[in-house]
Amino acid sequence: QVQVVDSGGGLVQTGGSLKLSCEVSGASWLVINIARWHRQVPGKQRELVAEVSNIGTKYADSVKGRFTISRDNAKNMGWLQMNSLKPEDTATYYCESNVWTPNTGSNYYWGQGTQVTVSS
Repeated sequence: QVQVVDSGGGLVQTGGSLKLSCEVSGASWLVINIARWHRQVPGKQRELVAEVSNIGTKYADSVKGRFTISRDNAKNMGWLQMNSLKPEDTATYYCESNVWTPNTGSNYYWGQGTQVTVSS
């Protein structure tokens, strides 16, 4: 059973940095084809923040130049480095991964979410 666990959130002041982690497990051999980070504020739609795949990376305009997404298939990990954080970045961040295993093929899996709070 493939599992995705995201972590690394916390409380940080405006201008600070956080690095979110996304750990994929549950198979002796797996490949992370696509890794995405979304965020959601209560009462608002979930927003796609960043994506990394074999094609490259994509970012929401609101985070370009401040956030960097990466992944390492050797470690079954993905990350979101967030710099120059602003209060409007406050949200629950979710990792979504398209993961391939020999038994299950390619499927999308979600982490449980990690809270990021940026104080002004």
